[in-house]
Amino acid sequence: MKRKVIRGAMALFILLAMVITQSISVSAAASKFVTSVNTTSKVVALTFDDGADGTNTNKILDILAKNNVKATFFLTGSGANNHPQYIKNIAAKGHQLGNHSYTHPDFTKLTASQMKSELDRTEALIKSLTGKTTKPIFRAPFGAVNSTVLSGVGASGYGYTIQWNIDTVDWKGLTASQINTKVQTNIKPGSIVLMHTGAGAPGTPLALPTMISQLKAKGYKFVTISQLLAYQNASTNKTYTVKSGDTLYSIARTYGVTVSALAAANNITNYSLIYVGQVLIIPGTTVTPPTTTVKYTVKSGDTLYKIATMYNTTVAKIAAANNIANVNSIYVGQVLVIPGTTVTPPTTTVKYTVKLGDTLYKIATMYNTTVAKIAAANNITNVSLISVGQVLTIPK
Repeated sequence: MKRKVIRGAMALFILLAMVITQSISVSAAASKFVTSVNTTSKVVALTFDDGADGTNTNKILDILAKNNVKATFFLTGSGANNHPQYIKNIAAKGHQLGNHSYTHPDFTKLTASQMKSELDRTEALIKSLTGKTTKPIFRAPFGAVNSTVLSGVGASGYGYTIQWNIDTVDWKGLTASQINTKVQTNIKPGSIVLMHTGAGAPGTPLALPTMISQLKAKGYKFVTISQLLAYQNASTNKTYTVKSGDTLYSIARTYGVTVSALAAANNITNYSLIYVGQVLIIPGTTVTPPTTTVKYTVKSGDTLYKIATMYNTTVAKIAAANNIANVNSIYVGQVLVIPGTTVTPPTTTVKYTVKLGDTLYKIATMYNTTVAKIAAANNITNVSLISVGQVLTIPK
């Protein structure tokens, strides 16, 4: 009897160890570096970094409310300590909250444990003030990111590191006109705009009303970061139908994504509550594009057999695809659908020669792609190591 109890305890211990190991390995997936979203929909995310002073926060909130615009605020722990009521106001207005660290350090100079401390302290403080989480989105102070940062941030539960493709540089004291011009001249579907709430950016609240009205006139809709990511998810990500025995952890492991990213993409707040038959979006995966059938116009002398041979298919398949009852009865000018054929769009790549001062992140932002894609296209294992004169393939 005693041996059976011991065996049972050992089995339970092994099972728990497997679950813990699985959870750690899933959460340790690197955070995804996002500068904008690839979409044809006219959507834009206005984002604001909140530092220690947050002087213009309430002015910005009033303007957004008047224009019925929801934005995303990346919050620091130091700012939350200095102006907690402003943080509560941001959450109360229904804007999305992101983590911008506690003391605003350069994350490329921190250890993994220091990164975790910065993120966890901020998350705990924001949650205590608002009841809302900053996960799964993080913005690196100074935009300083490398592969080590993405790994450390991902391990802390932040599936997305949000950069930008339009930097207003408002913190330099630019005028409202200068800030708005930067946005209007660089806007594209899926853009992420960077602005600040502090006293060093007095032009931002002055620029916002005109910026918003002009973007609306161009047909743009304002969304939060999570909503923006959903546009990309809807068009480029696979879906998975939950089966008996599945958990978010097992699905995340299968597709190489984090549980937090999977939950965010599907608006799941309780990781334990998924059900059989539920269709989940798998972020960061690519859907195979639908087959495009070829059409052929019948010419003089053509027969179905000749056309079938030309396209390596069968007479029966062409007849079925075109509702032809008599395979001998086709006519000149008739347009036939050729089943089982595809049109493969040509791959377009750009070559870029690395210049002094370049980083992969700078180049990725320039070409509206990701560091991971450039690294994969050029077999780069260390994203910090590129050399002047190196010719990179920029994937589209």
